[in-house]
Amino acid sequence: MEPAMNRLLLRLALLFASLACLALPARAALDPALVAGFAGDFNSRVAAIEALGVEGSAEARALLDAVEAGNLGVAADKVVVIDGDAVKDAASGEALQIPADEVETITVNNRIRRALATAHAALALSAESAADRLAAANTLTENTSESLLPLFERTLAGEKDEAVRGVLSRAVARVNLGSADAAKRLKAAEALGESSDPAVKNMLAALLEKRGEGKDASWAEPDAEVRAAAEASIKAIDRRIATAQAVGTVFSGLSLGSILLLAALGLAITYGVMGIINMAHGELLMVGAYATFLVQGLFRSYLPAYLDWYVVAAIPVAFFAAALVGVAMERLVLRHLYGRPLESLLATWGLSLVLIQAARVVFGPQNLELANPGWMSGGMELAAGVVLPYNRIVIIGFAVFVLVLIWLMMQKTRLGMFVRAVTQNRPMAGCVGVPTARVDTLAFAIGSGVAGLGGLALSQIANVGPAMGQGYIVDAFMVVVLGGVGQLAGAVWAALGLGIVAKFLEGWAGAVIAKILVLVFIIVFIQKRPQGIFALKGRFADS
Repeated sequence: MEPAMNRLLLRLALLFASLACLALPARAALDPALVAGFAGDFNSRVAAIEALGVEGSAEARALLDAVEAGNLGVAADKVVVIDGDAVKDAASGEALQIPADEVETITVNNRIRRALATAHAALALSAESAADRLAAANTLTENTSESLLPLFERTLAGEKDEAVRGVLSRAVARVNLGSADAAKRLKAAEALGESSDPAVKNMLAALLEKRGEGKDASWAEPDAEVRAAAEASIKAIDRRIATAQAVGTVFSGLSLGSILLLAALGLAITYGVMGIINMAHGELLMVGAYATFLVQGLFRSYLPAYLDWYVVAAIPVAFFAAALVGVAMERLVLRHLYGRPLESLLATWGLSLVLIQAARVVFGPQNLELANPGWMSGGMELAAGVVLPYNRIVIIGFAVFVLVLIWLMMQKTRLGMFVRAVTQNRPMAGCVGVPTARVDTLAFAIGSGVAGLGGLALSQIANVGPAMGQGYIVDAFMVVVLGGVGQLAGAVWAALGLGIVAKFLEGWAGAVIAKILVLVFIIVFIQKRPQGIFALKGRFADS
């Protein structure tokens, strides 16, 4: 009995060992017919690459990497992979007794590169990040083909992200638009109406074309129901594109208006308090921009790990740099020219030339470009060709932040009360004990500092140069005059209104004509309402 028992135990042990061997993971071989496509011409190689992207296995990824690295080739009528000094069969992975120098590697030309990009995008549809899957879906939509339909349908079955599902659904519709089945074409034409891509509109418009003339004429799309669906989808796309473009234009106007607001806020304060026409105000923007450039240089040299936050650190630097320059201008020159508008205008124009030349001497005459932080790079796409850049979104928010701080200062602080008192009636404010000379200096410092913040914002969307402020001084004065002297609310409405109107006029008549039309409008408006949108209140202001 004992030998029989031992034989039974031995057989059971062998059985379990065999089962364990079968359970071990083995290298999954690729379809030899798919791999054999690399031995053909470029068309068959492109088809093989696309098929590997759809297949999506780890072995397919490895083979695509080998193609990209130039390690895939043909030897002895076999598709092989060069792995160091070894040569392996591309399908099974088995080592072959073929010298590496006998392998004719596959040339990676532009067509192969495009196919590889499509295949990698197909593989990325299974990525964990929804953003990566969305980027892959957008890439595949631009280079879609019927061979990708199984992949799209397989991905749609398990995709939870609505944005990715929408892109893939439209990709499927673009493929099905060429189907022989009229029901599929109808469904595709209806689905494509949700797109905002002009290329999709052109694709649908091609279905409405007639071929031939007279009795021999025929529609490119024979089914009338499909044509009607295509026409309805084209109208929906036109509406969506027009809306997106209008939103983009308004956004551009708000972005321009926010820059004008930052430039005009300080000017509204100084002009309202002292009546000084400061022609050097644009150069205060330049001072803030150059201060931002210096802060960026310091971060690059000493704090490279925190370079993305140099803009935040530059806010107080730009403010105080411009404020100090403003205090120096007021103390040394403007204080002696109060009540003499022509002399003060000429003096500040001379100061602007001095500041421009000083910037040329210190920083050089060439423009300098500041890098946007990573969190301000990129944009939000509304439709094809309509993007809202993040840096401009941040600038609009920054302008609102500065406006709130200035309003709180003007309405809730003792200094703000003094500034308003001097603006409305300087002699009476002096009689009741307001230190008008000190208020002038502080108001000029704050106004100059706000201009420096405008230069910081401007440095994120334009090059920094000695003459960068010259293009904004006239617009800033137009904002102040149109809004009402010393009126923050008027400056806000005037800056944003001029920015939006200018952008709409630029799209209709061009930048030069738009500038002329805006200037004519302001002249006519001031003729009818000299006090601006919001007039000063007070006995002295009304006299």
